[in-house]
Amino acid sequence: MEDYPRTLDEFKARFRNKQACREYLEQLRWPDGLICPRCNGRKAWRTRRGLWVCCRCGYQASVTAGTMFQDAHEPLTTWFNAIWWVTSQKTGASALGLQKVLGLHSYRTAWTMLQKLRRAMVRPGRQRLSGRVEVDDTYIGGFEEEARGRKLGKKALVVIAAQEDGKGIGRIRMRRIKDASADSLHAFIVDSVEPGSVVHTDGWDGYGGLGCKGYTHEVTPLTDRGKSASTLLPRVHRVASLVKRWLSGTHQGAISREHLNHYLDEYTFRFNRRASHYRGKLFYRLVQQALTVGPVPYKLIVKHVRGRRPKHHNL
Repeated sequence: MEDYPRTLDEFKARFRNKQACREYLEQLRWPDGLICPRCNGRKAWRTRRGLWVCCRCGYQASVTAGTMFQDAHEPLTTWFNAIWWVTSQKTGASALGLQKVLGLHSYRTAWTMLQKLRRAMVRPGRQRLSGRVEVDDTYIGGFEEEARGRKLGKKALVVIAAQEDGKGIGRIRMRRIKDASADSLHAFIVDSVEPGSVVHTDGWDGYGGLGCKGYTHEVTPLTDRGKSASTLLPRVHRVASLVKRWLSGTHQGAISREHLNHYLDEYTFRFNRRASHYRGKLFYRLVQQALTVGPVPYKLIVKHVRGRRPKHHNL
Protein backbone atom coordinates (compact mmCIF):
# COMPACT_ATOMS: atom_id res chain seq x y z
CA MET A 1 0.00 0.00 0.00
CA GLU A 2 1.38 3.39 -0.99
CA ASP A 3 1.81 5.57 2.07
CA TYR A 4 2.57 9.26 1.64
CA PRO A 5 1.43 12.68 2.94
CA ARG A 6 -1.20 14.41 0.81
CA THR A 7 -0.59 17.98 1.95
CA LEU A 8 2.20 20.15 3.32
CA ASP A 9 0.53 20.16 6.75
CA GLU A 10 0.48 16.35 6.76
CA PHE A 11 4.13 16.30 5.73
CA LYS A 12 5.20 18.68 8.51
CA ALA A 13 3.21 16.80 11.15
CA ARG A 14 4.55 13.40 10.13
CA PHE A 15 8.24 14.11 9.57
CA ARG A 16 8.97 16.53 12.37
CA ASN A 17 12.11 14.70 13.58
CA LYS A 18 14.82 12.34 12.31
CA GLN A 19 13.28 9.35 14.08
CA ALA A 20 10.06 9.69 12.08
CA CYS A 21 12.10 10.00 8.87
CA ARG A 22 14.14 6.91 9.73
CA GLU A 23 11.03 4.86 10.48
CA TYR A 24 9.56 5.85 7.11
CA LEU A 25 12.72 4.71 5.34
CA GLU A 26 12.59 1.41 7.24
CA GLN A 27 8.98 0.93 6.19
CA LEU A 28 9.90 1.45 2.54
CA ARG A 29 13.15 -0.53 2.54
CA TRP A 30 12.02 -3.41 4.74
CA PRO A 31 8.22 -3.67 4.30
CA ASP A 32 8.23 -7.20 5.72
CA GLY A 33 10.62 -6.37 8.53
CA LEU A 34 14.41 -6.51 8.70
CA ILE A 35 16.02 -9.74 7.56
CA CYS A 36 19.65 -10.03 8.66
CA PRO A 37 21.86 -10.13 5.53
CA ARG A 38 24.34 -12.33 7.37
CA CYS A 39 22.21 -15.06 8.99
CA ASN A 40 18.65 -14.33 7.72
CA GLY A 41 17.51 -13.76 11.27
CA ARG A 42 14.27 -11.81 11.74
CA LYS A 43 14.66 -10.62 15.32
CA ALA A 44 16.63 -7.47 16.08
CA TRP A 45 16.82 -4.65 18.57
CA ARG A 46 17.46 -0.96 17.96
CA THR A 47 20.37 1.01 19.41
CA ARG A 48 20.17 4.63 20.51
CA ARG A 49 21.99 5.57 17.32
CA GLY A 50 19.20 4.06 15.23
CA LEU A 51 21.06 0.89 14.20
CA TRP A 52 19.39 -2.52 14.20
CA VAL A 53 21.32 -5.36 15.85
CA CYS A 54 20.50 -8.95 14.92
CA CYS A 55 19.62 -10.98 18.00
CA ARG A 56 21.11 -14.13 16.47
CA CYS A 57 24.51 -13.04 15.14
CA GLY A 58 24.95 -9.46 16.34
CA TYR A 59 25.13 -7.96 12.83
CA GLN A 60 24.43 -4.21 12.81
CA ALA A 61 22.25 -2.83 10.04
CA SER A 62 21.49 0.77 9.12
CA VAL A 63 18.54 1.73 6.93
CA THR A 64 20.69 4.30 5.11
CA ALA A 65 23.65 1.98 4.42
CA GLY A 66 24.19 1.43 0.69
CA THR A 67 21.67 4.12 -0.24
CA MET A 68 21.83 7.72 -1.40
CA PHE A 69 21.59 8.81 2.26
CA GLN A 70 24.74 6.97 3.35
CA ASP A 71 27.45 9.24 4.79
CA ALA A 72 25.29 12.31 4.16
CA HIS A 73 26.27 15.27 6.35
CA GLU A 74 22.76 16.70 6.35
CA PRO A 75 20.17 15.19 8.75
CA LEU A 76 17.30 13.13 7.36
CA THR A 77 14.85 15.92 8.19
CA THR A 78 16.77 18.22 5.82
CA TRP A 79 16.76 15.55 3.11
CA PHE A 80 13.03 14.96 3.50
CA ASN A 81 12.32 18.69 3.32
CA ALA A 82 14.48 18.89 0.20
CA ILE A 83 12.65 16.00 -1.47
CA TRP A 84 9.25 17.45 -0.62
CA TRP A 85 10.20 20.85 -2.01
CA VAL A 86 11.79 19.41 -5.16
CA THR A 87 8.79 17.23 -5.98
CA SER A 88 6.39 20.10 -5.24
CA GLN A 89 7.96 22.36 -7.87
CA LYS A 90 6.10 21.74 -11.11
CA THR A 91 8.64 23.67 -13.15
CA GLY A 92 11.76 22.15 -11.63
CA ALA A 93 14.16 23.02 -8.84
CA SER A 94 17.31 25.11 -8.76
CA ALA A 95 20.15 24.90 -6.25
CA LEU A 96 19.71 28.55 -5.32
CA GLY A 97 16.02 28.01 -4.65
CA LEU A 98 16.73 24.95 -2.52
CA GLN A 99 19.41 26.81 -0.59
CA LYS A 100 16.96 29.60 0.27
CA VAL A 101 14.10 27.28 1.22
CA LEU A 102 16.21 25.10 3.50
CA GLY A 103 18.28 27.97 4.87
CA LEU A 104 21.54 26.28 3.89
CA HIS A 105 24.73 28.27 4.35
CA SER A 106 26.44 26.67 1.37
CA TYR A 107 25.31 26.79 -2.26
CA ARG A 108 27.54 23.77 -2.88
CA THR A 109 25.54 21.75 -0.35
CA ALA A 110 22.25 22.54 -2.11
CA TRP A 111 23.76 21.84 -5.53
CA THR A 112 25.17 18.49 -4.37
CA MET A 113 21.86 17.45 -2.81
CA LEU A 114 20.05 18.17 -6.07
CA GLN A 115 22.60 16.24 -8.10
CA LYS A 116 22.13 13.23 -5.83
CA LEU A 117 18.36 13.48 -6.04
CA ARG A 118 18.47 13.62 -9.84
CA ARG A 119 20.41 10.36 -9.83
CA ALA A 120 17.58 8.82 -7.83
CA MET A 121 14.97 9.85 -10.37
CA VAL A 122 15.74 6.86 -12.58
CA ARG A 123 14.27 3.67 -11.16
CA PRO A 124 16.44 0.60 -11.79
CA GLY A 125 14.65 -1.88 -14.03
CA ARG A 126 11.93 0.61 -15.00
CA GLN A 127 9.43 -0.50 -17.61
CA ARG A 128 10.32 0.36 -21.19
CA LEU A 129 8.03 2.27 -23.53
CA SER A 130 5.74 0.17 -25.72
CA GLY A 131 3.06 0.34 -28.42
CA ARG A 132 3.80 3.07 -30.94
CA VAL A 133 6.80 5.21 -30.10
CA GLU A 134 8.19 8.24 -31.91
CA VAL A 135 11.97 8.65 -31.81
CA ASP A 136 14.04 11.59 -33.00
CA ASP A 137 17.16 13.49 -32.02
CA THR A 138 17.67 17.17 -31.33
CA TYR A 139 20.37 19.61 -30.32
CA ILE A 140 20.60 21.49 -27.05
CA GLY A 141 22.89 24.50 -26.91
CA GLY A 142 23.61 27.78 -28.63
CA PHE A 143 23.22 28.32 -32.37
CA GLU A 144 26.38 27.78 -34.39
CA GLU A 145 26.78 28.79 -38.01
CA GLU A 146 29.23 25.97 -38.71
CA ALA A 147 26.93 23.18 -37.47
CA ARG A 148 25.01 21.62 -40.34
CA GLY A 149 22.95 18.44 -40.65
CA ARG A 150 23.78 16.16 -37.74
CA LYS A 151 27.21 17.66 -37.06
CA LEU A 152 27.58 18.22 -33.35
CA GLY A 153 29.88 21.23 -33.04
CA LYS A 154 29.66 22.54 -29.47
CA LYS A 155 26.05 21.49 -29.03
CA ALA A 156 24.81 18.46 -27.10
CA LEU A 157 22.93 15.82 -29.10
CA VAL A 158 19.89 14.40 -27.32
CA VAL A 159 17.67 11.55 -28.51
CA ILE A 160 14.03 11.47 -27.41
CA ALA A 161 11.45 8.70 -27.40
CA ALA A 162 7.78 9.57 -26.88
CA GLN A 163 5.09 6.95 -26.47
CA GLU A 164 1.90 7.65 -28.39
CA ASP A 165 -1.26 7.99 -26.31
CA GLY A 166 -3.98 8.65 -28.88
CA LYS A 167 -3.18 12.10 -30.17
CA GLY A 168 -1.32 12.90 -26.98
CA ILE A 169 1.98 11.93 -25.36
CA GLY A 170 2.37 9.08 -22.94
CA ARG A 171 5.65 8.35 -21.19
CA ILE A 172 8.98 9.60 -22.51
CA ARG A 173 12.69 8.78 -22.39
CA MET A 174 15.68 11.01 -23.18
CA ARG A 175 19.44 10.65 -23.31
CA ARG A 176 22.44 12.65 -24.40
CA ILE A 177 24.41 10.67 -26.99
CA LYS A 178 27.88 11.22 -28.42
CA ASP A 179 26.78 11.08 -32.07
CA ALA A 180 23.91 10.13 -34.38
CA SER A 181 25.41 6.80 -35.39
CA ALA A 182 23.44 3.57 -35.46
CA ASP A 183 25.40 2.32 -32.44
CA SER A 184 24.35 5.28 -30.30
CA LEU A 185 20.75 5.46 -31.50
CA HIS A 186 20.11 1.70 -31.39
CA ALA A 187 21.55 1.42 -27.87
CA PHE A 188 19.13 4.08 -26.65
CA ILE A 189 16.14 2.47 -28.37
CA VAL A 190 16.94 -1.01 -27.03
CA ASP A 191 17.21 0.40 -23.49
CA SER A 192 14.07 2.51 -23.79
CA VAL A 193 11.56 0.67 -26.00
CA GLU A 194 10.10 -2.80 -25.59
CA PRO A 195 10.78 -5.19 -28.52
CA GLY A 196 7.69 -5.72 -30.66
CA SER A 197 6.81 -2.04 -30.51
CA VAL A 198 6.39 0.21 -33.53
CA VAL A 199 9.24 2.73 -33.69
CA HIS A 200 8.48 5.74 -35.87
CA THR A 201 11.48 7.77 -37.06
CA ASP A 202 12.60 9.96 -39.92
CA GLY A 203 14.76 8.58 -42.71
CA TRP A 204 18.15 9.12 -41.05
CA ASP A 205 20.49 6.18 -41.79
CA GLY A 206 21.33 5.78 -38.10
CA TYR A 207 17.83 4.39 -37.47
CA GLY A 208 18.19 1.72 -40.15
CA GLY A 209 18.25 -1.92 -39.07
CA LEU A 210 15.78 -1.63 -36.18
CA GLY A 211 13.73 -4.44 -37.72
CA CYS A 212 16.60 -6.83 -36.98
CA LYS A 213 16.33 -5.92 -33.28
CA GLY A 214 12.70 -6.95 -32.96
CA TYR A 215 10.95 -3.67 -33.75
CA THR A 216 8.49 -2.68 -36.46
CA HIS A 217 10.26 0.29 -37.99
CA GLU A 218 8.02 2.95 -39.51
CA VAL A 219 9.98 5.48 -41.52
CA THR A 220 8.74 8.90 -42.62
CA PRO A 221 11.35 10.56 -44.87
CA LEU A 222 11.00 14.27 -44.21
CA THR A 223 12.12 15.29 -47.70
CA ASP A 224 9.33 13.30 -49.37
CA ARG A 225 6.36 14.85 -47.61
CA GLY A 226 7.00 18.56 -47.93
CA LYS A 227 6.12 18.97 -44.25
CA SER A 228 8.15 19.99 -41.25
CA ALA A 229 9.59 17.45 -38.84
CA SER A 230 7.39 18.86 -36.06
CA THR A 231 4.32 17.96 -38.12
CA LEU A 232 5.40 14.44 -39.06
CA LEU A 233 6.85 13.58 -35.62
CA PRO A 234 4.80 15.92 -33.41
CA ARG A 235 5.25 14.22 -30.03
CA VAL A 236 9.04 14.14 -29.85
CA HIS A 237 9.25 17.68 -31.20
CA ARG A 238 6.78 18.86 -28.60
CA VAL A 239 8.88 17.24 -25.87
CA ALA A 240 12.06 18.75 -27.35
CA SER A 241 10.49 22.21 -27.29
CA LEU A 242 9.29 21.78 -23.70
CA VAL A 243 12.59 20.50 -22.33
CA LYS A 244 14.59 23.27 -24.03
CA ARG A 245 12.22 25.86 -22.57
CA TRP A 246 12.55 24.20 -19.15
CA LEU A 247 16.35 24.18 -19.27
CA SER A 248 16.40 27.79 -20.38
CA GLY A 249 13.78 29.00 -17.91
CA THR A 250 14.51 27.07 -14.72
CA HIS A 251 18.27 26.71 -15.15
CA GLN A 252 19.03 29.60 -17.56
CA GLY A 253 20.74 27.06 -19.83
CA ALA A 254 23.72 26.94 -17.44
CA ILE A 255 24.22 23.18 -17.40
CA SER A 256 27.39 21.25 -18.09
CA ARG A 257 27.30 18.56 -20.74
CA GLU A 258 28.58 16.08 -18.19
CA HIS A 259 25.48 16.57 -16.05
CA LEU A 260 22.93 17.02 -18.83
CA ASN A 261 21.64 13.44 -18.64
CA HIS A 262 20.74 13.91 -14.98
CA TYR A 263 18.71 17.03 -15.82
CA LEU A 264 17.00 15.10 -18.60
CA ASP A 265 16.22 12.39 -16.03
CA GLU A 266 14.64 15.01 -13.77
CA TYR A 267 12.47 16.32 -16.58
CA THR A 268 11.45 12.77 -17.52
CA PHE A 269 10.58 12.01 -13.88
CA ARG A 270 8.34 15.07 -13.73
CA PHE A 271 6.79 14.66 -17.17
CA ASN A 272 5.87 11.01 -16.68
CA ARG A 273 4.12 11.86 -13.41
CA ARG A 274 2.48 15.10 -14.52
CA ALA A 275 -1.01 13.64 -14.04
CA SER A 276 -0.50 12.68 -10.37
CA HIS A 277 -3.27 14.13 -8.20
CA TYR A 278 -1.03 14.39 -5.16
CA ARG A 279 2.48 15.84 -5.20
CA GLY A 280 3.04 13.62 -2.17
CA LYS A 281 3.09 10.63 -4.47
CA LEU A 282 6.12 12.05 -6.24
CA PHE A 283 7.72 12.52 -2.83
CA TYR A 284 6.97 8.87 -2.04
CA ARG A 285 8.44 7.66 -5.34
CA LEU A 286 11.61 9.69 -5.00
CA VAL A 287 12.26 8.57 -1.42
CA GLN A 288 11.58 5.00 -2.49
CA GLN A 289 14.02 5.27 -5.40
CA ALA A 290 16.64 7.01 -3.26
CA LEU A 291 16.87 3.77 -1.28
CA THR A 292 17.87 1.88 -4.44
CA VAL A 293 20.66 4.28 -5.43
CA GLY A 294 24.11 3.82 -3.93
CA PRO A 295 26.02 6.65 -2.25
CA VAL A 296 27.54 9.21 -4.62
CA PRO A 297 30.31 11.33 -3.04
CA TYR A 298 30.76 14.93 -4.15
CA LYS A 299 34.20 14.12 -5.61
CA LEU A 300 32.59 11.55 -7.90
CA ILE A 301 29.85 13.95 -8.98
CA VAL A 302 32.35 16.59 -10.14
CA LYS A 303 35.06 14.18 -11.32
CA HIS A 304 34.58 14.75 -15.05
CA VAL A 305 33.27 18.31 -14.94
CA ARG A 306 35.35 21.17 -16.20
CA GLY A 307 36.57 23.31 -13.32
CA ARG A 308 35.41 20.69 -10.75
CA ARG A 309 33.07 23.23 -9.18
CA PRO A 310 29.28 23.41 -8.76
CA LYS A 311 29.19 26.25 -11.25
CA HIS A 312 27.85 25.01 -14.56
CA HIS A 313 29.13 25.95 -17.97
CA ASN A 314 26.67 26.79 -20.70
CA LEU A 315 26.14 24.09 -23.26
